[in-house]
Amino acid sequence: MSHNVYVYILVMAGVTYLIRVLPLALIKREITSPFILSFLYYVPYACLAAMTFPAILFSTSYVASAAIGFGAALIAAFRNKSLVTVAVFACGAVFIAERVMEMVF
Repeated sequence: MSHNVYVYILVMAGVTYLIRVLPLALIKREITSPFILSFLYYVPYACLAAMTFPAILFSTSYVASAAIGFGAALIAAFRNKSLVTVAVFACGAVFIAERVMEMVF
């Protein structure tokens, strides 16, 4: 069985194009429903969270150290720190937690 990568790319391009064009072609008037508007507003954030959260938990040697880093990032973010500061706190917390867990386990 021969696998042609160009066919795969063409199918992916077609599906991506249809996903983006169909709503424009099917919905002619402005959406006024507050429920649908709020749903569509939060879809990108929900998708980003759904893709990012598993990567956070399984990016380190121990899930516990990843959870500690995530907690440190949440605390720094809720204290209105900058993105770089949040990332530094998360990385530092994961680094320290990894070192402690290597000594314990």
